[in-house]
Amino acid sequence: MSILQPEEKAPARVAEAVLLVVALTLGMGGMWMVGYALDDGLPEGFWTYTIVLTALAFTMHIVLRLRAPYADQVILPAVVLLNSISMAMILRQDLVGINGANASRHLMWTSLGIVVAAVALFVIRDHRSLRRLTYTAMIVGIVLVVLPLIPGLGREINGAKIWIFIGPFSLQPAEFAKIAFAVFFAGYLVANRDTLALAGKKFIGLQLPRLRDLGPILIVWAVSLAVLIGEKDLGTSLLFFGLFVGMLYLATDRVGWIVIGLVMFAGGAVVAWSIFSHVQLRVNIWLDALNPDLITGPSFQLVQGLFAMAYGGMFGAGWGGGYPEIVPFSFSDFIYAALGEELGLTGLLAILLVYLVIVQRGLRHAVGVRDGFGKLLAGGLAFVMALQLFVVVGGITRLIPLTGLTLPFMAQGGSSLLANWIVIALMLRISDAARRPSALPTRGALAEPAPVAAANSGAIEVGGPGAGPVQAGTEAGAGRNSTPDDATQIVRGVDL
Repeated sequence: MSILQPEEKAPARVAEAVLLVVALTLGMGGMWMVGYALDDGLPEGFWTYTIVLTALAFTMHIVLRLRAPYADQVILPAVVLLNSISMAMILRQDLVGINGANASRHLMWTSLGIVVAAVALFVIRDHRSLRRLTYTAMIVGIVLVVLPLIPGLGREINGAKIWIFIGPFSLQPAEFAKIAFAVFFAGYLVANRDTLALAGKKFIGLQLPRLRDLGPILIVWAVSLAVLIGEKDLGTSLLFFGLFVGMLYLATDRVGWIVIGLVMFAGGAVVAWSIFSHVQLRVNIWLDALNPDLITGPSFQLVQGLFAMAYGGMFGAGWGGGYPEIVPFSFSDFIYAALGEELGLTGLLAILLVYLVIVQRGLRHAVGVRDGFGKLLAGGLAFVMALQLFVVVGGITRLIPLTGLTLPFMAQGGSSLLANWIVIALMLRISDAARRPSALPTRGALAEPAPVAAANSGAIEVGGPGAGPVQAGTEAGAGRNSTPDDATQIVRGVDL
């Protein structure tokens, strides 16, 4: 009998530590320059922000070394860099007294987000355990979506009814609903993707699903339209439906689902536009923002954001050199425009590249992880972040109609920071499983023959003449809590 165990030791995560130092240096350097540009000295609270952010970042680094030693070493520094830059910008606005900008509160929510992410890494030891919560996640997601519609609980702010208020605290449930829906979609699709991909007839080269298989997509379509109509929030509606259609494509590799999804959403949006005045107003602002009848009212924020980015030019006015007080909500919804004014097009492109690095790493680990649920969950989380980035930046730059979504990790707001740090925790957990060494061959490779010996440890025993190596480890293979589907795909060494 033989014990198949990888000999590779857990990495020391030195690269992650070095990148964290670089990320923190850039963020703290921004705060330092803001202070000297505005007050010719270090800004108030500089050392507090520096010490707290540094302590939190390296605490998360230590948590990863203990609980997910093989996790990706680039994701955490990239997120810390975005958080640090946003801290510098919000501090800059706080110093000049912009109403609503509060650097201390932003630091508090950032700290809470990192703590929640660390707790999630301790609690969720194997991402496959979330598969048992498939339909629970669906119920939770739907409940979170409808909470703002409950009288007395939800409240309309700036034309959208996406907030709930409990005493002095406010929450945007949709930010957490996207995580619940990602878990539900991954669990549902991994169990039904063969039916969705193969059943049905072809029409004009497209594989159309059977009518009874359209049930889930019709439900999600109805929920997204309910958000669009009841909560007056085009961005969240697009985010939910886009998440499902994107994950459906990842699961089935059928373009037909993309076409069906786009047609259904476009049809629903056209009907909503023809019926509801607030949807018509958003479209009119997008198409004719400089209209004299709109520029002093509904389109004022969008136009001021465009002027701010134009003033920044290629290299920006420098930290503290812009006028973010002219742009409404430049610390939350329009922080991207404020950054463009002071960092220029070069800075905005650098920020976009950091986001794309996070998305790329998430998709890479979706390919690398061995279980189907993990593939879909990682791919869905990376896709929803990319879609939210597109919706936010596209709205601010007038590529698409403006929405009420916020830029992940950068906009001031507790709900967004908490939810997106949970997304990062799940990404890191899946990346740990994807990068953890295994005695199994990688896709397309052949297994090496193993000697025969006896042992009784937690690894796999391989016995009998001609028996091939089989591993059922907790991280990479089929463990005690895994399903037969997981075990089959691991033994075969193929991606399902």
